Amino acid sequence: MTKIEAAGKGLDLAPDAKVGIIAGGGSLPVEIARALARQGKSPFVVMAAGEVDRIADFEPYEQATLRLEDVGSLLPMLKRHHVTHLVTAGHITRRPRLSAMRLNLGLLAWLPSLFVGVTRGDDTVLKLFVRRIERSGIKVVGAHEIVPELVAAEGLLTKAAPRKSDWRDIEAAHAAAKAIGALDIGQAAVAVGGRAIALEGVEGTDGLLERTKQLRGHGRLAGRSRGVLVKCAKPGQELRADLPSIGPLTVEAAHAAGLAGIAVEAGRSLVLEGPATIGRANALGLFVIGLPAAEPAHGE
Repeated sequence: MTKIEAAGKGLDLAPDAKVGIIAGGGSLPVEIARALARQGKSPFVVMAAGEVDRIADFEPYEQATLRLEDVGSLLPMLKRHHVTHLVTAGHITRRPRLSAMRLNLGLLAWLPSLFVGVTRGDDTVLKLFVRRIERSGIKVVGAHEIVPELVAAEGLLTKAAPRKSDWRDIEAAHAAAKAIGALDIGQAAVAVGGRAIALEGVEGTDGLLERTKQLRGHGRLAGRSRGVLVKCAKPGQELRADLPSIGPLTVEAAHAAGLAGIAVEAGRSLVLEGPATIGRANALGLFVIGLPAAEPAHGE
């Protein structure tokens, strides 16, 4: 058993339980669906319209496509398919456009959350979403409970290890990521030369790493090499809805940005496509390490 496989604890589902997946982009919703199918729990997949990039992978399962603006239809849909547990997974790149919503009784129940959510950060929106779902009698569960083998363990996960200078970068980026997390802005930061140089915003981790790559030509970074990406949960974050994650593309982008490695929060981060991600990091000479979790968070 690898360190990643040993890190998480699985979900014990009753024989009559049925799990719904609200699927966005990326590999995580696919991995969740496959894990459930292996357990004999074929899921009901609700694909967020315009967000899912692996539609063909959901062909074996019951499925529906839902526009974000049709959120008022979500709960009736889940009830019709006898969903008892719900997990959200994958990237959602935008929020519902209030002007495009069709008013109905289902939507009226969501309006208070929607109006608050459009003015707040992602974690606030997700907490309101979880609260509304659970008031309907459906239990919200975290991706880490269904695919515990993807949860990052504490310690070194790769052949390469951080140097002494890399630890200074890890500390600086970790502090910066926690600071922006407390403001519900993002989950990641990059440090080079012992100080944070770039923070994650609405563009996500991919955009952060692309910006880091472009910053390599900046005069204040002249002669600076290496650097570290740190991803961690926001303080008090609802972990059932948005765990920080990395995957093979994160490793590729970190390498392209000239970074020496990636640090994630052990027990509260996912390493997607685990063997492929760690294998690619080893091939490129990057380190991946799981840091001790700083404090408990909601959803644990």
